[in-house]
Amino acid sequence: MTEQFDLTDNQRETQRLARQLRAAADAPRKTVPRATTTRSSSRRSDEPMNSAIIVKRFEQPDEVSEFPLGKFEVVRLGGMTVGRATYQPGWRWADHVGAALGQTSCQVEHVGMVISGRATADMDDGAVIEMRAGDVFCIPPGHDSRVVGDEPYVSLHFLGADNYAHD
Repeated sequence: MTEQFDLTDNQRETQRLARQLRAAADAPRKTVPRATTTRSSSRRSDEPMNSAIIVKRFEQPDEVSEFPLGKFEVVRLGGMTVGRATYQPGWRWADHVGAALGQTSCQVEHVGMVISGRATADMDDGAVIEMRAGDVFCIPPGHDSRVVGDEPYVSLHFLGADNYAHD
């Protein structure tokens, strides 16, 4: 018997995460005084507060995948994997990543935000969407991608970073 997956639930969850990212990007920033301590309502008041704060930088990533005209850096923290994609003008997924994997289409779902530059998501069904700095995106599996223009493209990936550029 073949196991079936309900992609509809997964797609709904992905869309919910994308809406949250868009709302967070558009929300005004709040300034919190450094001396303020916030207690979690799920923690009993007599339990010690966890003060382990983790700070990482992409300048010292946990993992780097390098390929012609680009790289994908990964940091892992708090049970999450965050990726930073950096692609130079002329980069195309099918040519510079997929070819080495024997794939013509990326089968990883991505949720992220464009930091700089422009790129397209070229869907297998023929749809082409251009993304630019400030856009928050959710791209389903079954796509190619390419840099548009003469400026390098940089984006952060909050979903799909664990599986990017891997067999």
